[in-house]
Amino acid sequence: MRVMLITGISGSGKSIALKVLEDDGFFCIDNLPVRFLRDVIGSLEQAGHGRVAVAVDARNGESVAELREVLRGLSHHGHDVKVLFLDARTDRLVQRYSETRRRHPMSVRRDAGDQPPTLLECIERERELMSAVKDAGMSIDTSDLHPNTLRQWVREMAGTDRATLTVLFESFGFKHGLPLDADLVFDVRCLPNPFYIPELRPLTGLDEPVIRYLEQIPAVARMIEHIAEFLQSWLPHYVLESRSYLTVAIGCTGGQHRSVYIVEQLAARFRPSEHVLVRHRSLSAGKSAG
Repeated sequence: MRVMLITGISGSGKSIALKVLEDDGFFCIDNLPVRFLRDVIGSLEQAGHGRVAVAVDARNGESVAELREVLRGLSHHGHDVKVLFLDARTDRLVQRYSETRRRHPMSVRRDAGDQPPTLLECIERERELMSAVKDAGMSIDTSDLHPNTLRQWVREMAGTDRATLTVLFESFGFKHGLPLDADLVFDVRCLPNPFYIPELRPLTGLDEPVIRYLEQIPAVARMIEHIAEFLQSWLPHYVLESRSYLTVAIGCTGGQHRSVYIVEQLAARFRPSEHVLVRHRSLSAGKSAG
C-alpha cells in the first residue's frame, strides 16, 4: 500500500497538502496519534485501500519521537512510505495565524491555573518536538510559496515511484531568503548576470537567448562542472546514510536567470543515473535582479 505521511510545523500548509491528496483519491486521516498509525494502516490495508495519506503533528506531544520506528516498521512490512515535512519561517507562521485568527494547536493549557503559552512559545516548542523527524523525508519550505505551487509539488511527490535517493535541484533568489528545505546550497551570484543585458532582463534561464548567453561563458561551465563533481563524489555517502531525498539549492540574486539555467543543466546531467526532480522557487516572485 502507498502511504503518504504529511507532517511538519502547524501553519505551514499540511491541510492544503492533505486536501490535494484527498482530491487525488487518497484515503485521508488528519491528526492521527502516532501510536495508532501502525494499526490504522493495517486495518485500511485489510479493507482494500491502496493509497492512504495521514497528517501527524506535535499536538500529541512526545509520541512524535516514536514516528521513525513506526515508519521503519511500515516499510519493513512492504508499504511504500513517503514522508513530507512542511516548514516555514516563524515570521510567516505568525502572519498566517494573525490572518486566520486561529489558535495554535499547542496553546491549550495543561492545568486550569496555568497561563496559556504565547504563539511564539508554541511555535518554538513545536519546532523542538518535530526536529526528531524533520529529515525523515522530503522537506518543503512554504514561507514564500504560493498555495498552487505547493499543491503541484505535493502531487508530483505523490506520483513518484519509490527510489533509493531522489535528488531535488532547486533554484532560488537570495533576495527572497534561503530555502529552509535545502540540504546543500551553492551561491552562483559571482557569475555574469543576464539581468544587466536589456534584451535578456525580462527572460529567464529557461529561455533560449539566456541559455545561449550563459553557455558561452567559461566560468559558468566551470561552476556547473565543479558542483557536479562534488555531488558525484558525495551522493554515495548520502545513500549510505539511508536518505530518501537530497535537496540541492542553487541561488542567484533574483532566482530568474543564472540559478534556473544551472539547475536545468545539473538536472539533465544527473537524470540518466539518479531519480531527479526540479523546482524553480522564485520564477513566480517577479523578474528582478536575475
